[in-house]
Amino acid sequence: MHLQKEGRIKVKNMNTHSRHLQTNVFPPVAKKQPQILELNGDRRIDNYFWMRDPENPEVIAYLEAENAYTDAMMEHTIDLQNELYKEMLARIKETDLSVPYRKDNYYYYSRTEEGKAYPIYCRKKVSLEAEEEILLDQNQLANGYEFCDLGVLVISPNHQIMAYSIDHTGAERYTLFFLDLKSKKLYPDTIDNTYFSLVWANDNKTVFYTQIDEANRPFNLFRHTLGGNVAEDELIYHEPDDAYHLYVDKSRSQAYIFLTIAGSITSEVQYLKADYAFCKFEVIAPRKTGVLYNVEHHSDYFYIVTNEEATNFKLMRTSVARIFKENWKTIIPHRPDVRLSGVSAFINHLVIYEREGGLPGARVQNLTTGAESHITFPEPTYEFEEGSNPEFNTNILRFNYTSLVTPPSVFDYDMNTNQRELKKETEVLGGYDRTQYQSEWLMTSAADRIKVPISIVYRKGIKKDGKNPLFMLGYGSYGYSYPVTFAPDILSLLDRGVVFAIAHVRGGEEMGRHWYESGKFLHKKNTFSDFITCAEYLISRGWTDSEHLAISGGSAGGLLMGAVMNMRPDLFKVVVARVPFVDVLTTILDTSLPLSVMEWEEWGNPNDKAYYEYIKSYSPYDNVEEKDYPYILITAGLNDSRVKYWEPAKLTAKLRNMKTDNNTLLLKTNMGAGHSGASNRYESLKELAFEYAFVFDHLGVLKKD
Repeated sequence: MHLQKEGRIKVKNMNTHSRHLQTNVFPPVAKKQPQILELNGDRRIDNYFWMRDPENPEVIAYLEAENAYTDAMMEHTIDLQNELYKEMLARIKETDLSVPYRKDNYYYYSRTEEGKAYPIYCRKKVSLEAEEEILLDQNQLANGYEFCDLGVLVISPNHQIMAYSIDHTGAERYTLFFLDLKSKKLYPDTIDNTYFSLVWANDNKTVFYTQIDEANRPFNLFRHTLGGNVAEDELIYHEPDDAYHLYVDKSRSQAYIFLTIAGSITSEVQYLKADYAFCKFEVIAPRKTGVLYNVEHHSDYFYIVTNEEATNFKLMRTSVARIFKENWKTIIPHRPDVRLSGVSAFINHLVIYEREGGLPGARVQNLTTGAESHITFPEPTYEFEEGSNPEFNTNILRFNYTSLVTPPSVFDYDMNTNQRELKKETEVLGGYDRTQYQSEWLMTSAADRIKVPISIVYRKGIKKDGKNPLFMLGYGSYGYSYPVTFAPDILSLLDRGVVFAIAHVRGGEEMGRHWYESGKFLHKKNTFSDFITCAEYLISRGWTDSEHLAISGGSAGGLLMGAVMNMRPDLFKVVVARVPFVDVLTTILDTSLPLSVMEWEEWGNPNDKAYYEYIKSYSPYDNVEEKDYPYILITAGLNDSRVKYWEPAKLTAKLRNMKTDNNTLLLKTNMGAGHSGASNRYESLKELAFEYAFVFDHLGVLKKD
């Protein structure tokens, strides 16, 4: 990057935004270094391909120049950022305790302390009144590091040894350690480049763990004997196909270890008796393209949730002694209007998780009597999921519940009596009164007459006069249903009169598996048009107007942001694209990058001309044009292994060169973190305060109501 000798930042256009003139700060201009990319007879020129080299000092200099420009352009919002940070922090009970869960004779929990950025993991034996034993203080592990993320924390079956892993860069490469919980001494066994899954065999000395390749794909499963030479760990399974990754877990019954080999549309499960760690894993059903399945164990049976000839999945069962597919029997058939999400087995009950009408729920089946009960909720839009349930021999189901107005809550549900007990609702400090807020579940019609849902929340008393500032989020990829959850920081929006909304666009699974399939491959543009439809609907109903509408999305949601601002830049005032996946075509063509081949099952194989042309037609980086754009904030993580930093950096550089407006465009790169940003809870709040300050500044939202 060529920078003027007079300073770090080169003047692009003297006819620029007034704040530039006031601060005498101008945006960096990245050099153009054209490189021709060819495929399927198509020639593309990428002027910023050079940014892909993190070892190039010019790349780091460019990112630092962008950060300096961002700091300068946001300097006038420092007081607002501090105000927002203090507000958000003041709502959080800094010294707090999770709800303990029981496993055998121990109660496990985590807690936080005021002023400390990370959790402390603890347990008590036999009784909650017993003396506390600290298992792991993440604050100590973070000492001296800018970043500290906990990968796994798994206790041995006899509760005497703890396996845990740590990443200090944000690149999601974890180092695995083993701690003797009696002596509090570490074993010499240290294993690098591990991933998010680990299982103990029942002998309390053997573990199975996954390791990642150069592209950050968990591709090898190893068996390690505690105290043994790590270099001699036996490779149990190697997956050569770049489209698949490995995950290992254990049945709640503790009887079986499952190895799942999964791609986006195909999976295979292998099993091993946990008492026989040195036996061979056996395949339950060989992988079949387009067929996904997962397995739960109970007594003499495997319960199998599969989409084979069942778009929304069905539940089947087979004897563990007769696992071949011809022996599988259907327990719950496919239903076109209900998505079967999964099952969870306890000694006398089976919990069946479902999603119907866009909302999650569950039914509990008594395996002895066949009686069923339904777990339902009264709010119009909410989130519900299974909590910590390590015990098999219990009639208590723990689940988590939250909504846009109800703080995260932990319930214990008695599966015999159907009674639920609230164990804890996260306390929101500062006098939060939920009766002052209202949530709704709205529906609008897309161009093809498909109904698209919107979750919305606002402070009661607002007028639908078309002038409310509105902040709308979206994602719409990988079948991920956007969670409708409470967060204390949202109150900083609502109390300033901002309406908060989530667009549940196609590409997720809110409305069933078809909702996902109609938002991927050659139907991907439905995701973008759905989001635009949601924005137009909210404007038409008087919730806001285009001068007061801000939107935000991260990762694949950042792709959504890039696509819709290319398609309809006039519709949005402010766009926040967090670690956005915006250089889609170039990235998934490069099979050396993390996840690229796996992405072909989401977006299509770009080596196929039809997919190539379709992806090229919406890839945000490839579709930047000479026209006016909204106010834009783009974020990146230098160590991001999922969306490489150069994607947001390249998009920023291209926008700077081509956009015809004087609206603020900022790139903020976290130089010491990865995909999820800061690991420190205080720094995370500061990042959020920065984002909100950018939005408020350009929507004119400055004071609380």
